[in-house]
Amino acid sequence: MRGLFWLITLFAAAAAVAIGARMNDGYVLFVLPQVRHEITLNTFFIVLALLFLLFYGVLRALSFTFSLPERARRFRARRHREKAVQLFEDAVRLLFEGRFGQALKKAREAHDAEAACGLSALIAARAAQRMREPEKQQEWMDKAKASDPRTEAATLMLEAEMMNEERHFSEALQALDKLQEKQGRHIAALRLEFRARQGIGDWDGVLRLTRQLAKRDALPPEVVREARIQAHLGNIAQLADDTAELSVYLRALPTDERDQRVVLAAAQALLANQAEGEAQKWIESGFDATPHDEWLGDLLILYGRLANGDPLQRIGRAEAWLKRYPHDARLLLALGRMCRRQRLWGKAQSYLEASLAVAPTQPAHLELAQLFDQLERGDDANRHYRASALLEAA
Repeated sequence: MRGLFWLITLFAAAAAVAIGARMNDGYVLFVLPQVRHEITLNTFFIVLALLFLLFYGVLRALSFTFSLPERARRFRARRHREKAVQLFEDAVRLLFEGRFGQALKKAREAHDAEAACGLSALIAARAAQRMREPEKQQEWMDKAKASDPRTEAATLMLEAEMMNEERHFSEALQALDKLQEKQGRHIAALRLEFRARQGIGDWDGVLRLTRQLAKRDALPPEVVREARIQAHLGNIAQLADDTAELSVYLRALPTDERDQRVVLAAAQALLANQAEGEAQKWIESGFDATPHDEWLGDLLILYGRLANGDPLQRIGRAEAWLKRYPHDARLLLALGRMCRRQRLWGKAQSYLEASLAVAPTQPAHLELAQLFDQLERGDDANRHYRASALLEAA
């Protein structure tokens, strides 16, 4: 539409000029000494226009001639930038392809060509790290820090990630602390800190970060669960020699984080400190709060070997569990062991034989053999000793 408008305007102007020229009777008189020349006004305008165009053409030609050096400089600069960008793109591609030697070479060339110097240095540092060349890695990390202030956060993130991979967890945390001073920590930084605190055994820090990341859905639920368990196990191991501190920690432990492995570690630590009553409460609460298919056999064995406190109360508690899970060979074995210790021979034999009927195990044969020894039934005892030995050898 715009083109049509300008075309109509051009035709209108041409018509106006033609009509004006036809109706124009004027002339121009040039008078010089001994010279007198007269031309029509139309001719004068045509000559004037041609002279203007000639003058304009000469000026453009001169301008173009004198600008050739600057044009050549800009052309070379453009070609240089295009080549530098191509080098940088090649470095990134080669790094992701796993061709680290070539990626390092291209990144060096891109850095020398001043193409995203900071990022080129980071690519070179990552490639050097993958090639296990720590001196080059450090050299390029230093260049990245000095090349471009805008890449400071990226440099600190990459440094923390590489330190984690090399198991230099303290250095990783130092880099993340610097990052926090600059712009705080986002989810990716929290993940790196989470890994570093696992590495140095800062289990309280791991629990704190696990809860933060879980709120943001930044970790899969199974990872969150396992991280919490490992953190609690680590804290229990660190507090194992201090009964008072251990008891305080265990009382503050959230109910939904009392996994069977945590309960087992807590009970073992309490038993090592002669706190059998508290260990018994922990084991019983652990069984009550945990689905049966997640019960640990080691925890049942530990419960069956408790010696202090009220043994009949423990037997009654275990028999209540047995009503719900009558075919649990581990629970039957624990009941047989507790009954044998209380000299309830008939019940002990019944529970141990029921355990063997569900799942023949070496501990059950051995426990039953020892029971028959106490009852002076040598033949039966020897039979179960042999069965226990065969299972142990298998």
